Amino acid sequence: MLNNHTYNLLLQATQEHKSLWRIKNTYKKDTDECAECVAFWEKMEKDKEGHVAELEALIKKHI
Repeated sequence: MLNNHTYNLLLQATQEHKSLWRIKNTYKKDTDECAECVAFWEKMEKDKEGHVAELEALIKKHI
C-alpha cells in the first residue's frame, strides 16, 4: 500500500498528464491561430512538461 505522500505525487502526475494532453490535443487547435493564445498554450505546454518530469523523478525516488 502506498503512503499518502507517494499517492499524492502519483495523483498530481496524473492530473498534469491529463492537462498536458488537453493542451496538446485540444486547446492549441482551438486557438483560431490567435498568435497571443498560441504563445500562451505553448508556454503552458512547456511548463506542464517540466512539472511532469519533476513529478516522475520524485515518484521514482519514492517507489
